[in-house]
Amino acid sequence: MLDPAQLAALTAVHRRGAFDLAAAELHVTPSAISQRIKALEEATGTLLIRRGQPCEATATGLRLIRHHDEIALLERSLALDLGLAPGPATLRIAVNADSLATWILPALAATRGFLFDLVIDDQDHSQDWLRRGEVLAAITAHNGPLQGCDTLPLGALRYRATAAPAYLDRWFPQGVTAEALARAPALTFSDKDRLQARWAAQYLRPGREALPTHRMASSQAFVDACLAGLGWGMNPEPLVAPHLAKGSLVELLPDTPLDVALYWQFTRLAAAPLRPLTEALRRAAAAMLVQK
Repeated sequence: MLDPAQLAALTAVHRRGAFDLAAAELHVTPSAISQRIKALEEATGTLLIRRGQPCEATATGLRLIRHHDEIALLERSLALDLGLAPGPATLRIAVNADSLATWILPALAATRGFLFDLVIDDQDHSQDWLRRGEVLAAITAHNGPLQGCDTLPLGALRYRATAAPAYLDRWFPQGVTAEALARAPALTFSDKDRLQARWAAQYLRPGREALPTHRMASSQAFVDACLAGLGWGMNPEPLVAPHLAKGSLVELLPDTPLDVALYWQFTRLAAAPLRPLTEALRRAAAAMLVQK
């Protein structure tokens, strides 16, 4: 039987990246954290934490962290069934920034009993957090399958290639062409962000070199940068619809949306405790995402 206090110590060290920060979170001394990790490593017969800056769990350590999270949710669900009043459970999920900026927050607010620990990553990579055992659920562009997990379709987040009218006048005086696009600065969320390249390949320039780009990891900054004329970018339709209606932003090419299908993927063991959140996400997605 694994010691819950030792599992909690392992989880805190990995997520906070240091023994002293884990100790502060769990209200014990760093020495106590070290002793618990050592005892758990001896009990399992393997290294669970790679000491460094930051400290990180090994593959086996990540599996134990998932076990810790699943048990915490199941125990809270049992307490509710018994008519007890458990405190909120911390739920770590991976979410893409554009979903967080457009449609997910109402679902989180409607779900009681959780403290949400959100990992922000690109929808094409958020499943990796679930696969490694670092989260119990993820909003992802992958429809599975993933061992031990269930997947539910949510709909598609629609993007529009947008820019300010003055930007188009400056960079595309002869119209939006593949040649002009190769010179016009774009906006990219991070090196993982392929939306601008996907749109360009779909509508203008398949198989060409990388686009010149500014990098900024913020959904709202994307909109603001487009409004300021800094570059063009793929913006979620819910964020830019008012600007498109006013004419402060325009599409590079009329009616050329890019729809990104999204899925709610979660560990099967946590399905029952997650059901209220799952239903809230499905309602929010039905209201805001494109249903095909």
